[in-house]
Amino acid sequence: MSPQSWFSQTAARLRTANPYVVDAALAALVLFAVSLQWLFPDQGNDRLSWQGWLLGAATAVPLVWRRRAPFATAWAVSAATPAMAVYHAPPPDVMYGGLVVLYTMAARARAWQRRLMLVGWVIGATVTMQHKEHARPFEYAFHLLCIACAYALGWLARLQRAYTTELEDRARGLERERAADTARAIAQERALIARDMHDILAHAVSLMVVQAEAGPVVVRSDPERAEASFDAIAATGRDAMAQLRRILGVLKEEQQNGTSPQPGVAALPQLLRQVGESAGLRVELHTTGDPRLLPADVEVAAYRVVQEALTNTVKHAYAACSTVELDWTEDLLTLTVTDDGRGPAAPGGGHGLIGIRERAAACGGSAEAGPGPDGGFRVVVRLPAAADRQAALG
Repeated sequence: MSPQSWFSQTAARLRTANPYVVDAALAALVLFAVSLQWLFPDQGNDRLSWQGWLLGAATAVPLVWRRRAPFATAWAVSAATPAMAVYHAPPPDVMYGGLVVLYTMAARARAWQRRLMLVGWVIGATVTMQHKEHARPFEYAFHLLCIACAYALGWLARLQRAYTTELEDRARGLERERAADTARAIAQERALIARDMHDILAHAVSLMVVQAEAGPVVVRSDPERAEASFDAIAATGRDAMAQLRRILGVLKEEQQNGTSPQPGVAALPQLLRQVGESAGLRVELHTTGDPRLLPADVEVAAYRVVQEALTNTVKHAYAACSTVELDWTEDLLTLTVTDDGRGPAAPGGGHGLIGIRERAAACGGSAEAGPGPDGGFRVVVRLPAAADRQAALG
């Protein structure tokens, strides 16, 4: 294992360890360092006393609380260190506890607290060095350099912690945004599926109900017509199943394997024939302007709004005739579905008209519904037919 890798792993373990255990171990290490002169008294000529050892211990023991009460710890060590230097039995060769509290203050304290400590220790170290016997000039530089290095290391640790916190906050923010985007996409997809399922099933079931109600009426008087009604029910059911398979195929990403695309404007004549044959409703199609290819979502929306409008006509209007008009202009496709019935029973138009408005709005278009100028009911949907939808709508 390389030294850099070992250092990185050790630093990671210290960050995740219990802070009180780490601080107690650090205080014990500093206490051991200041006790070396008592452990090896023959290695120096300094005067030793138990009062001097107590002052040295006072520079180490408060470090146990350096993270719980950093400012109070700094004051305790700051008072004990010059007292030990003045007592001179022995004088401190290295300010171990002071270096630790300067690092802690620079890393964790408020701005005024860490600046006060830095200035105080620089002045205090300079003054106390004057009380040391035979102090040489390089010792001043050594102590001041130690103070500056300890403070700089704490300041760098503070910057790194702030940078790490910012990165973590940004990552959490991105995760929340990603989760919100995913939730919105799921909600939009569910709404789209619900609209498609409603359009397909409501259209098919309404036609099947009309034919099923007509079958028993003519089963004895006109067997061929009754047989045609039952054939229409079967054909409508097969068509609904085919469209449901297309939707499920899209959900399972089977379009790449040959699943048929969603129906568009080109499939409207077939839809009108089916409605006319199945429901006994006379449906006419009128086209003005030059038809052209539309964006995929607009194609599907055009087909579905016409399908839903005709379904509403069959279910609610009790109409005999319905007209579908396609008006192509340079920027818009206007779909108008009118009938000679009495309109929907619900004041708000029911879920069908809500689905029409939602489909139109999803494509950047608009929808209106209400009584026709000559009676009956009319649905008008405007869909963008240009590449630039904003320009098309206004």
